[in-house]
Amino acid sequence: MDYNHAAVFVQVVTSGGFSAAAKELGVPKSSVSRTVALLERELGVRLLQRTTRKVTPTEAGAAFFEAVKTPVGALEQAGALAREHGDAPRGLIRMTVAPEFGALPQTLTRFTRKHPGVQVEVSVASRFVDLVGEGFDLAIRAGKLEDSSLVARRIGAADLALLAAPAYLRRRGRPRTFEALDGHDWVLYRAANGRGTVQLQGPRGPRTLETTATLASDDLSFCRKAVIAGAGLGLLPVHTVVDDLRAGTLESVLPGWSQRGASVYVVLPSNRFVPTRVALLRDHLVETLSAQLQATERACASAREAPEVAALR
Repeated sequence: MDYNHAAVFVQVVTSGGFSAAAKELGVPKSSVSRTVALLERELGVRLLQRTTRKVTPTEAGAAFFEAVKTPVGALEQAGALAREHGDAPRGLIRMTVAPEFGALPQTLTRFTRKHPGVQVEVSVASRFVDLVGEGFDLAIRAGKLEDSSLVARRIGAADLALLAAPAYLRRRGRPRTFEALDGHDWVLYRAANGRGTVQLQGPRGPRTLETTATLASDDLSFCRKAVIAGAGLGLLPVHTVVDDLRAGTLESVLPGWSQRGASVYVVLPSNRFVPTRVALLRDHLVETLSAQLQATERACASAREAPEVAALR
């Protein structure tokens, strides 16, 4: 059996089709289709069920895929390591991140200075991105990972603080208790039909408030700007607002209350073949962003206390 034929078959199944596999391999779609046909002829069995909309493994194809995917991946990884051994990492890395990861340019600048042969292309998107289908090497994601085929490394949690602009607090007053939050204007992230649930963990446990959004958006950067503009109270990830708290454009509401945020991950499409340059960036992001999340939480907690102390005097 020709190893290259098996490797192309594995790529077709992993990518979900001939077109995606051809794009990943950098060859024409016709070459991929012809290679799989040769493999089927060699084995004497149909491996893929082809329709106009999708390509799925047959029972024999699924069994063959399970048997060969690990050795094919190991050989590709070994080949990559051999090619890069003794050489500085080089090449393009395509990654996607959500807009709220504002500290990323500094982190990536340090990485590219350390590895001048590597170029990093960043796509900033609020939408869900198909890493395999769109050809990305890695991503930074927050929240539950629905796709079980992805390989994720957790770097921390994006906790949320309750915040407002000074002008809003002068106009509407500063809430001193959880009950006083009721009746305030709210900027909500992903409110359903203008309604949302505010869940906060306080000194005596969790509390929940059902409220209506004055403004709502599926973009956290929009929510942050709306809160700064004085549209209302908002729950924002602490790592996005440290500078705003220090500058006084945002103030803490009910210090000591917060919302446990979603876990943040560095995500790769798979472990089957990870180029050295991608593995280096993955490890760099895990180390630096984990430290940043911890540091910003401490800095944000310190900054959040200042407005409340001043207001009580």
